[in-house]
Amino acid sequence: MRRFRQQLPDAESIELLKKATSGTLALLGDGGYPYAVPISYVYSDGKLYFHSALEGHKVDAIRNCDKASFCVICQDEVQPEKYTTFFRSVIAFGRIHIIEDPAEKLEIARLLGNRYNPNQDEALQQEINSGLSRMLAIRFDIEHLTGKESVELMKQHSPQK
Repeated sequence: MRRFRQQLPDAESIELLKKATSGTLALLGDGGYPYAVPISYVYSDGKLYFHSALEGHKVDAIRNCDKASFCVICQDEVQPEKYTTFFRSVIAFGRIHIIEDPAEKLEIARLLGNRYNPNQDEALQQEINSGLSRMLAIRFDIEHLTGKESVELMKQHSPQK
């Protein structure tokens, strides 16, 4: 990162990943073109988890190249009078994998279900029973993480000299 002063500590970046509910997954698509897709996710223990249909452009891209990045914009507050934006964002870089192991796939389904519909164990189990066979589970192993915030936000929580 060029502006190291604006870099967030890894622990803070992880907290932002835990709070956000969607981001943009970037993959190498057909013909070498970048392919970026908005997607819901869950963060757990240094990994991001997604679900998908069994087939499609995203699945093809993952099968062709396991390198990926994932971006979350956690704050995006335009300040027109100051010609700037108060922002906080996180970008993760790593390797992405389609999960074939049934036990791991089930665990990912539970993580996602509990993230987006907490405390609904019976409903989640019914959804898993009816839809798990049509769901592709995806794991993103984070290798490097960079969080960044605007100078203005940085100054708000830095001790003044």
